[in-house]
Amino acid sequence: MNAFVRAAETRSFTKAGAQLGVSSSAVGKAVARLEGRLGVRLFHRSTRTITLTAEGTLFLERCRRIFSEIETAEIELSQTRDAPRGKLKVSLPLVGMLMMPTLSAFMRTWPDIELDLDFSDRLVDVIDEGYDAVVRTGDTTDSRLMMRVLGSFGFKLVGSASYFSAHGTPKTLSDLVTHRCLRHRYPTSGLEDWLHDGHGNKITFQMTTAVTSSAIEPLIQLAKDGHGIACLPDFAVQEQLDDGSLVSVMEHAVRHSSTYRILWPSSRQLAPKISVFVDFMAANLFKPRPISADSQPDQADIGAVGRETAR
Repeated sequence: MNAFVRAAETRSFTKAGAQLGVSSSAVGKAVARLEGRLGVRLFHRSTRTITLTAEGTLFLERCRRIFSEIETAEIELSQTRDAPRGKLKVSLPLVGMLMMPTLSAFMRTWPDIELDLDFSDRLVDVIDEGYDAVVRTGDTTDSRLMMRVLGSFGFKLVGSASYFSAHGTPKTLSDLVTHRCLRHRYPTSGLEDWLHDGHGNKITFQMTTAVTSSAIEPLIQLAKDGHGIACLPDFAVQEQLDDGSLVSVMEHAVRHSSTYRILWPSSRQLAPKISVFVDFMAANLFKPRPISADSQPDQADIGAVGRETAR
């Protein structure tokens, strides 16, 4: 049944085998034995893909309920232990590398939890890809998930002092048109919009693009090296603003903001490892002071989380 569920969720015997640590042929034989015992075909097979039959779709839902009951029983037993433990699979945006101080502090606080971190701006399917939690911006639309806000952040137009000395410091939109722009590109929504009016509407203008990047860290470095102006999350460049390697300009013109949320699969019983991770990230990710290794999450908060739809 486990081989069948993994194959159904990944649409691949090979991927299911990789998750289970066995060969694709072993998964195929396990599914064939299950089909023989049930007397029905669970998959349509071709040389490239497998898809569920109507009977397979029905059986998948039953199997998920069975495994959910098993997981609930295991969670109830695990809660009798002194501390949460086990592997925690988390998806974070590429800018998540800037969250490493918080993640490092979490590892010191909960050493029995093994983090499996995937950094990507790809829109992952939390349920089908087996993630315990994901951190993302944007609205939420999947009712299978629970959600909690981690915090909001603004944006700043930044460049090096040497760049502004050579090219002038922009003070108005017309000044900005002549500058070299270092732009962040999202995988789903495209290039980051820099300027917005007070009503949330973007202000379009002709940019001279020097470089585009799917990650923020290269843009920070290029801005420090004097290659142009970048519009970046304020928390991502705070260290550089503090040490003077970057300078913020036209702060009155950058009015938009975004919010990080943490999402996890909805269930009647929340695993302790997910509970402490959600609490810790909410308490520490946007904390203005340095994170202590002794910081403890607020376990009571998780019970107050309301159900929302989630993307």
